[in-house]
Amino acid sequence: MSRLLLNELDAVVAIARTGSFRAAAQGLGMSTTGLSNAVAKLEARVGVRLFNRTTRSVSLTDAGRAFVEQVSPALRDIHGALDAVRSQQATPSGTLRINAFASGAREIISPLVLAFLRRHPDVHVDLVTEGRLVDIVADGFDLGLRRADLVPADMIAVPLGRPQRHAVVASPAYFEQHGKPHAPTDLAAHRCIRTRLPNGALFRWHFEKRGETAQIDVTGPLTLDEASLARVAVLEGLGIGFFLEQDVRDDIEARRLIRVLDDWTPPIADLCLYYPGRRNPSAALKAFIALARDLGRTKKRREAG
Repeated sequence: MSRLLLNELDAVVAIARTGSFRAAAQGLGMSTTGLSNAVAKLEARVGVRLFNRTTRSVSLTDAGRAFVEQVSPALRDIHGALDAVRSQQATPSGTLRINAFASGAREIISPLVLAFLRRHPDVHVDLVTEGRLVDIVADGFDLGLRRADLVPADMIAVPLGRPQRHAVVASPAYFEQHGKPHAPTDLAAHRCIRTRLPNGALFRWHFEKRGETAQIDVTGPLTLDEASLARVAVLEGLGIGFFLEQDVRDDIEARRLIRVLDDWTPPIADLCLYYPGRRNPSAALKAFIALARDLGRTKKRREAG
């Protein structure tokens, strides 16, 4: 099978999976134009239209749906065979695709991803950040990055020795004007920056202290779906924010933000890489996992010492 035809088949399956030419192109590392041309070539090759396309949507034709159902298992077998061959390489090469949430990606970019690329210059890492939890196998990723309690049960997890923790913060000016909360229930009297989850639900602030837990539906003047935007609003004194600690650690140390309710936000689950138990992982995947395991062990030794 020619590499060109394999690219065309990958393009069709990716579009069918994502329902979007743009998302499929990003996932495959192609331009939208290149992806569209690949689909057009395959449609010309088989003599039938595979997609119904408008300026706003894309969907499979009946023929396209039947084609994807039949070709998808064969494509998985082909890529599995290619992975088996690549696993025999002495030098890691190729592309590693990693799905992560943004805060976690910032935690590993320097000590793991960049360190790995310096050691293995023939490998390309495609790091995709998003808030929702995806099926990394179905979406074509080699690895995922989430908290340990969010790792699917059928995946192999690699703890990185970076326990996650939340932080409740506001600017000094805000606390000077409104005072500080001393318990989670005090937040009802404060202006809080609300966060919307990827599924559309509003995030409830979770607290725990000596076995006592509280879930607080805060209120406030602003609702956002991105931590970096919420951080700006809190720095500007608009209200109190609830963040992963690593997102505001520098601001706390520089006293740009003041932390409160510290005793109500204990460490939660460790940050973990995870991946499916493939029989023939590529040399690049094996090298990346080995470095991740070493990073986790080193972090634990430092903390123990």
